[in-house]
Amino acid sequence: MDNQTLTARTEFAAAINQICSERGIPVQVVLDAINNALVTSFKKDFPEQALKFEEEEGKVITAEVDQDNGAFRVFVGEEGSTKKERKEITPPGFGRIAAQAAKQVIMQTIREAERDAVLADYEEHLGEVMTGMVQRMDGRAVVIDLGRGLAVMPPEEQVKTEFYRLNSRLSVYLKEIAEGLKGRQIIVSRTDPKLLEGLFSREVPEVSAGSVVIRAIAREAGSRSKVAVESTQPGVDPVGSCVGQKGVRVQAVINELNNEKIDIIQYAEDKEKFIKSALAPAEGLTIQFDQNSGETTVTVPSDQLSLAIGRGGQNVKLAARLTNTKLRIVADQASPDTAIVATGEEEFEIDQLGLDTKTRNLLVEANLTKIEDLSGQLEGVKGIGPKTLEKILAQLAAFRAPEAK
Repeated sequence: MDNQTLTARTEFAAAINQICSERGIPVQVVLDAINNALVTSFKKDFPEQALKFEEEEGKVITAEVDQDNGAFRVFVGEEGSTKKERKEITPPGFGRIAAQAAKQVIMQTIREAERDAVLADYEEHLGEVMTGMVQRMDGRAVVIDLGRGLAVMPPEEQVKTEFYRLNSRLSVYLKEIAEGLKGRQIIVSRTDPKLLEGLFSREVPEVSAGSVVIRAIAREAGSRSKVAVESTQPGVDPVGSCVGQKGVRVQAVINELNNEKIDIIQYAEDKEKFIKSALAPAEGLTIQFDQNSGETTVTVPSDQLSLAIGRGGQNVKLAARLTNTKLRIVADQASPDTAIVATGEEEFEIDQLGLDTKTRNLLVEANLTKIEDLSGQLEGVKGIGPKTLEKILAQLAAFRAPEAK
């Protein structure tokens, strides 16, 4: 072996050890990958020998790179044989071929090992809130730089009213590590209610310490949220703790969410009291439970009806979701047919059709709350006759007319 070859091998071995040390990658991981690549290279460049050993003699070809001096060797032997039992068959000139294969493997292994190490690190932090920087757009997804690694925020985890500018910083919720087209990816969210919980934990010492707990969150990301809080220690005001002096704590959370409105209410085991608090700012409410239907009727003074329902039904929807209750809101001097129904489980797409209240409520009770649901058979829906069906289809056609154009 000439001095040049010896020097090259020594430098190669040193490079492997240095790279693995700097990147935190086990040396054996790289060596195993190189050994596999050497076998592949041997079979590709010396197919006749490989065929002879594997198919004619039924033996197994293995390869090995010496960790100390970087020497490449190819062996053949029986399945399960030890190194001493195997025969070396390294062909002349194989070192250069092997070096090229090893170089490619090292780079690929480093990339994969680094990615796996980053994923393993962030996997321990799933369920937490972190601050990242918008690096780029990848189709409709947003790529977020979290520091050590990149995360992906798919369209369904983005707030519709937000625009994500390059290099802008934002808080995200580490939701999961999922398999994608480009391998395993860190998925983050701006819409998950747990983002709100994490932000309060960051801004409110009582929440992070556990003296105040968040019992429920109902959120329409980018618009409005309701948060139910409870104290675990006597003398601690849960609402006041979350609001902060002059509202400084809740305002910090609002700023992180681009001015999303946040209602903080006192949680109560008493269902009636909890529902009344959830429907704030409406006052003078009367609650009536129907154990058979599981529905709760809330009678509201006429001058409080709009407050209870909220713009686009938002207040009652969030309240229903927060309390996990199906709510029926009706004015104190109005017909029961004019009640607004909310389960908290839907977004009420059908509200866009401009249906009358009675028809709308019949569809909601039948769990037909999305526009696409109305494309099926509606004849069997209780309370919807031929004339009502005709009106629904007409309004559905009018709604879809702009799409056709």
